[in-house]
Amino acid sequence: MLKLDNQVCFALVTAARNVVAIYRPILEPLGLTHPQYLVMLTLWERSPRSLRDLADELALEPATLSPLVKRLESQGLVSKSRRDGDERVLDVRLTAEGIALRERALAVPSKVMARVGTDAASLLSLRDALAPFSGSRKHHITDA
Repeated sequence: MLKLDNQVCFALVTAARNVVAIYRPILEPLGLTHPQYLVMLTLWERSPRSLRDLADELALEPATLSPLVKRLESQGLVSKSRRDGDERVLDVRLTAEGIALRERALAVPSKVMARVGTDAASLLSLRDALAPFSGSRKHHITDA
């Protein structure tokens, strides 16, 4: 059992690295890194969101998320503001450019499926099989 190839943790880490590599050339024309794409997906679902809400949704620490949001802001895709009535809360919202980018991103899932050589049903099945390792929220790869 103590063989590297038998370890689920190694298979997951390797798969995660390879998935990011698959997304890189697809996201590059959009001007996004994979982590930035995940932030944008979350904001395309609902905007504005507090930085804390984004961090919780993405399973990231706010200190890790802040630089990602700052880069998206410098690209003109999001804006940040303190919440009226509670200045401790930093809200992140899509700009018009961030909203418009969604249209171009609609092709990302199909390009990923083409690169992997699989269909949405197979990827959804894989996602569901990974659910015990990734938390309770089900992310829909066909939603963009």
